[in-house]
Amino acid sequence: MATPETFFDKVWRDHQITMLGDDLALIQIDRLVLHELSGSQAVRALAEGGHQPDSRGQVFTVIEHLISTRPDRGPTDSVSVSGPAMIQGTREASLKYGFHFIDYDDERQGIAHVVAPELAIALPGTTLVCCDSHTCTVGGVGALAWGIGASEAEHVLATQTLAQTKPKTMRVSFEGQLPRGVYAKDLILALIGQMGANGGIGYAVEFAGPVIAALPIEGRLTLCNMAVEFSAKFGFVPPDEVTLRYLAGREFAPQGAAWDAAAAYWLALRTDPSAVFDAEVRVDCSLLTPMVTWGTSPQHVAFIDAAVPAASAERDAQAQLDAQQALDYMQLTAGMSLAGVPIDVAYIGSCTNARLSDLRIAAAVLKGRKVMPGVQAICVPGSTAVKRAAEAEGLDRIFKDAGFEWHASACGFCGHIGDDRFANLRVISTTNRNFKGRQGPDTRTHLASPATVAASAIAGCIASASEV
Repeated sequence: MATPETFFDKVWRDHQITMLGDDLALIQIDRLVLHELSGSQAVRALAEGGHQPDSRGQVFTVIEHLISTRPDRGPTDSVSVSGPAMIQGTREASLKYGFHFIDYDDERQGIAHVVAPELAIALPGTTLVCCDSHTCTVGGVGALAWGIGASEAEHVLATQTLAQTKPKTMRVSFEGQLPRGVYAKDLILALIGQMGANGGIGYAVEFAGPVIAALPIEGRLTLCNMAVEFSAKFGFVPPDEVTLRYLAGREFAPQGAAWDAAAAYWLALRTDPSAVFDAEVRVDCSLLTPMVTWGTSPQHVAFIDAAVPAASAERDAQAQLDAQQALDYMQLTAGMSLAGVPIDVAYIGSCTNARLSDLRIAAAVLKGRKVMPGVQAICVPGSTAVKRAAEAEGLDRIFKDAGFEWHASACGFCGHIGDDRFANLRVISTTNRNFKGRQGPDTRTHLASPATVAASAIAGCIASASEV
């Protein structure tokens, strides 16, 4: 009988072309997604090397970073590059080589990691790479996806392959019952808080357990989005019937008999019942409450009703130093209540938590309420399709009536791309990184779910949705 295999083992085996020596394997790459910060550079390097794209129909380019989120938007500049030039270079290269191109005025436009599953560019059992660290997001539909650099993108353009070292495998099982008011963002923050931001180094991480089986695809995408914040290169949920229902009929999904064959193959990729992982981790979800970060790493996280921890509680001297520096930067004091910390900005957006279900959750909290005076409240949908669907449901009106600005889709204020609007302010955010200066100079970011961000906007301070 065949040796039982994990999902990761099966997908890796199906994509391994040959061994290159030691532990290095040559892996087939099924999809390459480029954005304007990487697209023109990679294609220019390819041309300078005298090469041509190997499989043009498997390359997708998206405009997402260097565009305004304002209704009359156009290209913007970052602190180091010209937006108009980068966008035009990507546009010209895409048209020249026949890549699938999604411009900023295309009705399919959006953040790459939102668009890829939305259009079924990302499919179960496929390998997908993009010049962005949060490419692991699309593991939520069972893709094997990871972020790469520009030189690797050039190599994929020329050969549809990459040399990769196979990691170990880890299964994270989310057990118990998911409490009311706890969402996928809380799950991944709880895991990182439990294991540390380096807990996934060297592993391909499969998210499993009854809580994940019941989680909708958009929640799975949120979970996998932050696998990289756990330091895992790969994070994924193997495909199941929920996955098939989500992908059926989408633009780049197989159709007809091809769909039937693909669906059967995808379901066969699921981890065999007796497969062995190199590491097993369990998270008891019944003990969870909404989570919010207090420091400058996703591992600096606590229950929303907890006190800010003391740096001395960290496990070693370096961690204690990092924690104290985080407290100083965040202008927090150990022992103070995390709930009730005043905020300046409430931000709902990014590839982590700006899908339609996220906006519905936030709107349910906001309906009939008003943002606290003095708080900037901004919502940036993850894609134009999400924005359009939200407007069809009247969610935009709920946001605007509450006092939120309603923007167009783009990476927006998730990272600091030349806009200092959040400089030296305290932001509660649905984004994925709370590093120093991530959202602007001296910006102090607290990560949380859409429900918690909406509730905090109303309260004017960090607050749980159950409290407003």
